[in-house]
Amino acid sequence: MSLVEIDQKKCKRDGICAAECPTKIISFTNQDRFPFLVENAEEYCLNCGHCVAVCPHGALTLNTMIIDDYPLIQKNLLPGAESIKQFLTSRRSIRKYHKQAVSHDLLAELVDLGRYAPTGSNKQQVHWTVFEDKTKLQDLSSLVIDWVKLMVKQIPDEITVIRMERLVSSWEKGEDRILHGAPHLIMAHSQGNLPSVSSDCVIALTYLELYAFSKGLGTCWAGYLTSAANAYAPLKKALGLPEGHKCFGAVMLGYPQYGYYRIPNRNAPLVTWL
Repeated sequence: MSLVEIDQKKCKRDGICAAECPTKIISFTNQDRFPFLVENAEEYCLNCGHCVAVCPHGALTLNTMIIDDYPLIQKNLLPGAESIKQFLTSRRSIRKYHKQAVSHDLLAELVDLGRYAPTGSNKQQVHWTVFEDKTKLQDLSSLVIDWVKLMVKQIPDEITVIRMERLVSSWEKGEDRILHGAPHLIMAHSQGNLPSVSSDCVIALTYLELYAFSKGLGTCWAGYLTSAANAYAPLKKALGLPEGHKCFGAVMLGYPQYGYYRIPNRNAPLVTWL
């Protein structure tokens, strides 16, 4: 079976599939011929599905995906620019959570959405670890604090040392400023030596956390845990990271205790126009 099948009864020979193919393995020379695959096309195909998704006539089939994997875009559900702007600017980092756990099904739905984030060359090399047990998160926070105590002795910057000492002081008083008592943590990780994998994981986590916001959930990036995960062996073991994998980001997640009513200002963009 060919990599791409073209239904000649449906194909209008408009060349859109060839124009949109990222690796140019579909060729369209003139309107007297149907699009065709270049030599060794299978070798270069990214399996991105763009050729099928972009055809307005439904004339293409990719043999690596069944047509049911291509639900039609419901344009009536797409938000307008003002709605998107309001959504993005009103999202806040949440550090106070209700004790209520998020259902397993909803957590799975969040991760499933994350797989639609763009990845370099469509490698889709993001791995996920979802922590559902809150007591496990307390253990992770404790290990991060252990790492902080070690770092305080090594960091020359006085301001950073003071900040870290305050983390330890809060922890000793019973306040978790590492994971903030969140009921869940979602980590994105992958082989540390792969190209573009750091960006892939961060973008996928961003997709996930924005979708979580739309579901009434709160998130906050776990920066201290992410830093410690790749530097402190006991934490790496507790996170269950496979051999060769690095943590490229993690977000704490749960139902927020408080809502926000205004959008705080931000600095002007640091931009160079050329």
